[in-house]
Parts: sequence; structure tokens; C-alpha cells
Amino acid sequence: MNTPAAEVGIDDDLVDRLIRVQHPDLVGPLTPVANGWDNVIYRLGADLSVRLPRRQVAVELIVNEQRWLPVLADHVEVALPVPVRAGVPGEGYPWPWTIAPWFEGRTAADVPPSDRSGVAVPLADFMTGLHRPAPPDAPRNPSRGVPLAARDEAVRQRLQSIPRSADLLPLWEKLAALPPWQGPALWLHGDPHPGNLLLDGEGLAAVLDFGDLTSGDPATDLAAGWLVFDENAREVFRSRVDADEVTWERARGWALAMGTALAAHSADDPGMAAIGDHVLDQVLLT
Repeated sequence: MNTPAAEVGIDDDLVDRLIRVQHPDLVGPLTPVANGWDNVIYRLGADLSVRLPRRQVAVELIVNEQRWLPVLADHVEVALPVPVRAGVPGEGYPWPWTIAPWFEGRTAADVPPSDRSGVAVPLADFMTGLHRPAPPDAPRNPSRGVPLAARDEAVRQRLQSIPRSADLLPLWEKLAALPPWQGPALWLHGDPHPGNLLLDGEGLAAVLDFGDLTSGDPATDLAAGWLVFDENAREVFRSRVDADEVTWERARGWALAMGTALAAHSADDPGMAAIGDHVLDQVLLT
């Protein structure tokens, strides 16, 4: 499956006009840097970025980031893309949009898995800080933080197109049958794959893309143990997070669920497809 088609046209001229009309003090050179499933991202000058939904489904995600990232940033030590300004519809563009900091570095997806061990401890510490009880009005996400059994139909459908399904399906059935999370609904990043972790020369520089921000089972985020790391670094990560055996096994189940999504839906994105292959290899190890 390829990247969904954009539902609105976004180009340099539109983004420049939006900034000039709504935030004229921030006008600067624009450089397109990403055109993903949900958002278009530009670099603005040297220190800022502009994030605009390209599909209706992403609008609520932008609003959630604007509302909650300033709150969550107080609980973690790593940098987050806390909005600097909030944009509103205008100039023919129908949705809210965000100006946020620009962080220098490269994503963990651009680093071989064997070279990511240095972020195992800071990523675990980030999740420990983030995973605190969320308020009742925290965002809801039907595909993150929920019981693994709720993802059963989607995972089974994806496995039909994945060559290793003969090995993966029995594992999924075992993990999906684990007891669900019984604790309070905790804040979750929701999408802890390597493309959302920014690295610099000193380690973990920032955690990006809180579009899947929600609350629920912390195992969803702990899936990073398989999404990001190899077997050795995964043990370092696990030793630093507070997870009992059942929660850790559910995290493996979440990794399998996310890995099947990446493997099945990234035909036009070799980087995401490679992450999918990596995680499915890792969940079969342990």
C-alpha cells in the first residue's frame, strides 16, 4: 500500500502566505523536508519548522499536539516539538497548522540498529517520565493503548500479505491472548519507531511526531524495544523501564502489530519498510 493521497494542495507559496498573514514576524526561507502520510513539514529559517495536515484525519492530531505538548514537556528531559505558534485556516487552506522548533540531527532510522544502543537509556528515561496517569480528557486513539485483542482483526489481515506469517501468526495469537493492562491509563507517545527519534552527537536530541498521542497501556510505547533496538540494546532498555513480565510480553505484541503495519503499508517508502522488516525479525527472536 502506498502513501495516501493528499486531500489539500500544499506548496511553498501557500505556506509563505499563511506565515506572512498570521505570523509576519517569523517570515523566512522555506525548505520542504517531508511529505508523509498525514502532514507536510517545512523548515522555516534556521530554527523553526512548519507542520500542516495534508489529510482531514490528521487535523485532530495537530490540535492534540498544540493542546498537550506544552504540558508533557514539563515531565520529560528530552526536547519535544512544543508549538511556538498555532496557525488557523486561511489563504484557502482549511485546517489548523503549527510552527514548532527545528531540531538538528538525524533520525534513528538513518542509523543501523547495531549503532542505536546509546539511546537505550535516554529513551527508557523519556518513557518513564512520560508514562504517568493521563487526565480523563486526554486524546483517544482506537489503535494505540488499547487491549491487544482489539487489534486482532487488523493484524491478521496484514499477516496475509507478509511472507513470514506462518511463524508470526502463532506468536501473535499467543501475545494477543495475554491479560490486558489493569493499571491507570498512562500518557503514551503512541508511535515509538526509529523515524520519530532524533539523534545528535550526544545521543537522543528530541522525540518527534506526537500525532498518535493518547493514553492507555504503556506496553504500546515499550514496543520500542523491538522497533528501535537489537537484542543486546533491548536488554539495556528493558533494565531501565518499569515493566513486569506480562507488560513486557504485551510490548512484544505491540511491536508485532506495528511491524506488520510497516511491512504491509510501506511499498513506496523503503525506510519504513526496512523498519518493518527489522521489527518482525526481532519479535521472532524474543
